[in-house]
Amino acid sequence: MADDPRWPRASQWLQTGSADPRFAVLGVPAHLTSISATNAHTTPGAIRAALARYSVWVESEGLDLRDLAVADLGDIADPDSDEGEAATMATVAAHADIPVLALGGDNSITFAVARGSRADGLITLDAHHDLRDGRSNGSPVQRLIDAGLDGRRVVQIGIADFANSPDYAARARDHGITVIPRAALQQRPMADVMEEALEVVGSGRIHVDLDVDVCDRSVAPACPASLPGGISAAELLAAARAAGRDPRVVSMDLAEIDAQADTADQRTVRLAAMCVLEVATGVLLRG
Repeated sequence: MADDPRWPRASQWLQTGSADPRFAVLGVPAHLTSISATNAHTTPGAIRAALARYSVWVESEGLDLRDLAVADLGDIADPDSDEGEAATMATVAAHADIPVLALGGDNSITFAVARGSRADGLITLDAHHDLRDGRSNGSPVQRLIDAGLDGRRVVQIGIADFANSPDYAARARDHGITVIPRAALQQRPMADVMEEALEVVGSGRIHVDLDVDVCDRSVAPACPASLPGGISAAELLAAARAAGRDPRVVSMDLAEIDAQADTADQRTVRLAAMCVLEVATGVLLRG
């Protein structure tokens, strides 16, 4: 790609860094406990590289992302281990005064990132409830509830047909989780859905999990568990901007992409990179 000094790249913005950031990005390349085989540990680097394909200019808002001081906190070593989870929590906690976006990695990272930010509310965009027992990419919501998160302050958006089970649906009801299934989104703008979710969760500190397998498989083929009929790329991007914009949102994650399984045009990784920029746009709009 040719360089043009009049067309600054988003990758340069992230690499510039700041000693006094208003927003931070952290790689959490977890993959060893995934239910489906994955090379999700390769994804944080792939997302950073894909940012070179985008500029810093937000046409719809007349904003330049270079006005948002950012820090790239690097990658957590061995994030699947107890020590790695503790390091994730500690790194996020050390930046608890600014919103942190974690680049996964599989969905197991949601637990450590949300715990590190001291989130007491959770919004997930996910095809799955993630209420399994044990420790895996299928259990972060259950682990957070086991650790004290009130299920009545959890909203799950995009839960898909044929992707869960009666037992886990019952567990979500028993926990008091608000579920907005995929079918309920078809006639509603994502901005309205996010507004409802934020209202349900209420005040406090909120973590938003952007599990990219909530998307239709045509736009997220590198997510092992994405299905036909999921949400659109535009809907995911709208959710990312809404999450970044709300000051109650203290941490977020992008999860479940296996960069090595992507198509030749890297459509899934490129979508994730755009989510980074949408979150950053939202943070800049906080003022």
